[in-house]
Amino acid sequence: MDNFEFSNTTELIFGRDTEKEVGRKIRQYSDCRKILLVYGSERIRKDGLYDRIAEPVRAQGIEIFDLGGVKPNPRLGLVYQGIELCRKEEIPFILAVGGASVIDTAKAIGVGVPYDGDVWDFFMGKASPEKTLPTATVCTIPAAGSESSLSAVITNEEGWLKKSINLNLIRPLFSVMNPELTFSLPPYQIGCGVVDMLTHVMERYFTNTRDVDVTDRLCEAVMKSIIINGEKTYRYPDDYNARAEIFWAGAVAHNGSLNVGREQDWASHRIGIELSGKYDLAHGASLSIVFPAWMRYVYKHDIDRFVQFAVRVWDVDIAFGKKDEIVMEAIRRMCGFFKKLGMPVTLAEAGIPEDAFEEMADKATFGDTIPVGHFVPIGKEAMIRIYQMCSVNCNI
Repeated sequence: MDNFEFSNTTELIFGRDTEKEVGRKIRQYSDCRKILLVYGSERIRKDGLYDRIAEPVRAQGIEIFDLGGVKPNPRLGLVYQGIELCRKEEIPFILAVGGASVIDTAKAIGVGVPYDGDVWDFFMGKASPEKTLPTATVCTIPAAGSESSLSAVITNEEGWLKKSINLNLIRPLFSVMNPELTFSLPPYQIGCGVVDMLTHVMERYFTNTRDVDVTDRLCEAVMKSIIINGEKTYRYPDDYNARAEIFWAGAVAHNGSLNVGREQDWASHRIGIELSGKYDLAHGASLSIVFPAWMRYVYKHDIDRFVQFAVRVWDVDIAFGKKDEIVMEAIRRMCGFFKKLGMPVTLAEAGIPEDAFEEMADKATFGDTIPVGHFVPIGKEAMIRIYQMCSVNCNI
């Protein structure tokens, strides 16, 4: 096990009707008189969520400024708008109401407001933020874990570059998590979310660090729970208990507790990010395509870890056959699970052409100068090969 420091300061308020606590919680953390409320579609107004949040916030003497229109693969252009609005109106606090795209937008605005330069500098590694406006969330989608994570991912429309920042500074002060707010989500969004949180765990699970049995077994338990409750959530959208389990699993998958003392990978996310950035493909859908291909490409690097994954997570009997066959069966079962959630497992199923592999690999590796991932570092040529493997059905 590696040395580590772990801290997650986000307070989570979980359960039914907890969105009504937002005003009180803001006042607990801040004496602000104005907030920026960031959201996606007008659905939050139509279903009454906006009013259920706005009423207790205004009761605290807080004025609300709206910034709607966040899209999946959140855009830098809207981040700029939020920064300008906060500066103009001297808004000191940001509340995100939505899923990861909304929360990531709020985080980016938060670090952009006090910065003299272009907030995109942070995402390109040209600078590191030292200050942020405080942010909080009302999370409405069980997926990316952004409600308590140190990550934010933004897409720059100029060149369709999708980049991330990762630092404790941007963790929200608090996040409200009411599983009932997810009941109206369409099945596709649920499928994307379940895939996303499962792969968050897998990015931590496939490691070169030895003697990490505790976090191995924690990862395995969370993955098993996601598999069981993810399918329940997809099939029975009004099952509160299944929604609660999957909502909590999504937070645990990405709050940092599963990766303590172990090297992480994140190659598949970087490969998938290029797909979603170029083709505006949902993040979860990019991962359901990329992860099986990445597994087939790298598994022989540490076949015993993949066999452990097959046996402990996907219940492949150790007597199934040779190690290679055990691993391939696990990948087939994983692809079968993705398909049950209505997710694509090949580029063709997502309507993605096979015409930009070199371009995407070049972007991800900065012209083949910086490989992605740690389990097996993936350079440009290896990434092109993985994209090619994304065209192959999991059953092969």
